[in-house]
Amino acid sequence: MSVRARILGFVCIAALLPAGARAEGIDTEHLFAFMIGSDVGNVGEKEFQSQATARFSKAAGNYRAMAQEFELEFVPVRNVRIEVGSTFASHDIAGVPGFADRFQFGFQGILLDLRYRFLDRETGPFGLILAAETHADRLDETTAAPVRKYGTEVTLAVDRELIPDVSVAAVNLIYQPEWTRFSGAGQTEREATIGAAMAVMAQIRPGFFLGGEARYLRKYDGIGLDDFEGHALFIGPTVFVKLSDRSRLTANWSFQAWGRPAGSTAALDLLNFERHQARLVLGVNF
Repeated sequence: MSVRARILGFVCIAALLPAGARAEGIDTEHLFAFMIGSDVGNVGEKEFQSQATARFSKAAGNYRAMAQEFELEFVPVRNVRIEVGSTFASHDIAGVPGFADRFQFGFQGILLDLRYRFLDRETGPFGLILAAETHADRLDETTAAPVRKYGTEVTLAVDRELIPDVSVAAVNLIYQPEWTRFSGAGQTEREATIGAAMAVMAQIRPGFFLGGEARYLRKYDGIGLDDFEGHALFIGPTVFVKLSDRSRLTANWSFQAWGRPAGSTAALDLLNFERHQARLVLGVNF
């Protein structure tokens, strides 16, 4: 079964779940798929999370990449959240220009995500958080080539309820520098991605949110944004379902609505990005 079919199935099942007795306050910690919210959870809270991210379709050939993360999250003190995890990756690449054909599954790498909330949405005009997710990989997430890769995704997130306990909007600003050394080649590449994202989610029924995310990304050669390589705009629907008091599900399917590689007149940037990106996140408190 494809990732798209799974997401549609989960959404249909969630829509049929019985509603709770009353609407609850909005918690944005896990409300979004490709974005983050300003909430960090309660002190002492622990969670296990499974996050599957799929990326499909290049300009030509067959391209499918899947990253499966397993993560543990905990809140040691107020306003601080720590997450550690590992990633496994599968790739099915054939006939894509500039890519070696690969069909493989393997351990990709480890990650550490640190978040600090500067402003609490309940006591301030909006929520504000700074997150830094650092990863070390042995497989390149795009080409599946063996590498030594290090990177950090720094995100500044702001969110605010539009209608109390009903709808919320969020904005993310992203900077992601990466250093990649290809095995056996003695070659090191430095690149960076910057971007801005916006989302709006509404509580359709208690524990069931529906909305969408839009992400604009720009790719550069060099961590100092030296040479522009291309940009893309992704948009797509997001659904969040509170499955029980201890479990939740978030799903998103985004498509590239517009983009362009540097020096090209193409309508999409399928050189630096994919045509479709999807994410499915399942979390359990314990």
